[in-house]
Amino acid sequence: MTEQSHADSKPKTTKPDNKVSDVASVSVAARGKGFDPKHVLQRVILPRDEDPLDVRPLYLDEPENVHTHVSSRRSVTVPASAKVSFASYFNAFPASYWKRWTVVEEVVLRLSVRGAGRIDVYRSKPNGDLIHLNGEPIRSAKAWVEVEFRVSLKPFEDGGWIWFDVFTDDSTLEIGEAAWMTDQVLPEQKVAIGMTTMRPVDAVIALRALGEDPTVLDAVQKVFVADQGAVKVRDTEGYAEAVALLGDKLEIIEQENLGGSGGFTRGLYEAIEHTDVAQIMLMDDDIRLEPDAVLRSNAFARAAAQPVIVGSHMLNLQARARLHSMGEVVDLATCFWRPAPGALTDHDFGTESLRETEELHVRINSTYNGWWMCLFPREVVQRTGYPLPLFIKWDDAEYSLRALENGYPTVSLPGSAVWHMPWTDKNDATDWQAYFHTRNRLVMAALHSPYDIRSTLLKQGLKLSLRHLLSMEYSTVAVQQKAIEDFLAGPSKLFDSLRTALPEIQQLRKSYSDAQVLPSAREFPPPTFDMVRAEAMLKPPVNPAVIAAKASKALLHNLRAPEEHTTERPQINVPATNARWFLLGNLDSATVSNADGSGVAFRKRDPKEFRQLMSRAVRNYRRLGQEWPRLKRMYRDAMPELTSVESWRKVFENS
Repeated sequence: MTEQSHADSKPKTTKPDNKVSDVASVSVAARGKGFDPKHVLQRVILPRDEDPLDVRPLYLDEPENVHTHVSSRRSVTVPASAKVSFASYFNAFPASYWKRWTVVEEVVLRLSVRGAGRIDVYRSKPNGDLIHLNGEPIRSAKAWVEVEFRVSLKPFEDGGWIWFDVFTDDSTLEIGEAAWMTDQVLPEQKVAIGMTTMRPVDAVIALRALGEDPTVLDAVQKVFVADQGAVKVRDTEGYAEAVALLGDKLEIIEQENLGGSGGFTRGLYEAIEHTDVAQIMLMDDDIRLEPDAVLRSNAFARAAAQPVIVGSHMLNLQARARLHSMGEVVDLATCFWRPAPGALTDHDFGTESLRETEELHVRINSTYNGWWMCLFPREVVQRTGYPLPLFIKWDDAEYSLRALENGYPTVSLPGSAVWHMPWTDKNDATDWQAYFHTRNRLVMAALHSPYDIRSTLLKQGLKLSLRHLLSMEYSTVAVQQKAIEDFLAGPSKLFDSLRTALPEIQQLRKSYSDAQVLPSAREFPPPTFDMVRAEAMLKPPVNPAVIAAKASKALLHNLRAPEEHTTERPQINVPATNARWFLLGNLDSATVSNADGSGVAFRKRDPKEFRQLMSRAVRNYRRLGQEWPRLKRMYRDAMPELTSVESWRKVFENS
């Protein structure tokens, strides 16, 4: 009989096959009273009304000629004669992560549906190959029914996702709600959220998003906002609406600017000292929140076989369908962070779906997760201590490394994510933040690297200093050298530097023209340099001999005094992406735009400053190598005091 002739017939019921290993069992029954939140691992969700259209590929895999009707965050109607897949970032189930880290052995896909069509369940292998598990025709045009598919997690050790597709013939099919669930009873655990803010408008938007969904709000016991900006959250438009939604769960704590580490630590401190929550989640203010990520992180931690830190991915706030950060590690041999082995960066789901991207199906292992959104079981904080007083940069990586040494790994969980400005669109490696990048990386290395990295630090540091000097970034080298000198002074001033480091760096940078930003290149006379010649100089050298020759030529150029007229006005306007040493090292001046496009700086070649800063760098890195063993002992001995509740309590009492 055809599917059309069965449109109004009663659906059959199939008993689940509990022996299944790779084939999903299925059952269909009349609609119940809804899905018990205690058993939900991951809800199937749809875009919000205010979301731009380019987020749809994160929720739905739709053919170009098919547009499903999204009627709410939980319900969707698939049009007639269509095929729509839920093999999407937010709605496929990352089975391998649940298999590896949790006690869940079987996942249940439950859907409340009405209409006519077919639902098929698929899984993937670690290499991206697809396997059809089971399917069921739906023929209930008027009544809602519940469809249930059971899938064992046994074959997902190394990778793989589970998802479902919907097919229709000449009728629509509605999904009222759907979720990936478990029959196992997971312990109920509430979350306290700690947010630090310097951008109150964004913070209020995130707070309102938290309060929009009753289920999300029910999982949250308290929201602590460490308000550190000049403009206060309470004075920001929309704050009253956030208070109305969150009620007495919201607590605003106004304190001086102690940086991200001071703000996030305040959230941890308040949650540990003044609540009994089992989980604490940290999140940035300058994000766009997918509220379901709170529930997914919460469920994963509740189901974990051992306490784990649950990190969320970063999606690109400016290109909303792009996955910017999937997982990261710290290479302790070089003491730099980088993408985890096998992790994709900047992947665009708008051009290549989950099913089409083989690299997304292998399970990856991270060693830390950025604190744009990251969840900590209470036990982890109590045994690991509080973050280091680093102001910003490296506090998140250092904390996860310390937790891992205590037996608590970090899992970056697919399907749990926020939108955030990617660091590739920022200028934080050369501006005032270069100080914290440099100093805090050294602190992290002294505390956690098991290798003798003195020669690595020396080679990397001198190479980086020379590159910045050839690019006429004198302010960057100056703040980096101050960072090394402050590290060499030992850990005793770290807590004081929460208040003093930033103003000192800002004052230092005022004496350098490359740190002074003007709105546009039109503030300067037109450039005088031959653009055709500049274009020829833009090709990056690759061969080591060519690199050495170009560096030597640029070095000699920078040791000679410039002609006066070449520094009075810019020779050339250089976009941020082209501001490389092999171009700038052969010039006497240039206006260079910021990475975020917010303005330009006038860089002028100064041989005297070049010599002084390079000599200072050589001296500091030589000393760093000589004193490294002593510094390691000093910082490791200071760790208990630097991370203790008593030390941080004093900071907050005086804030």
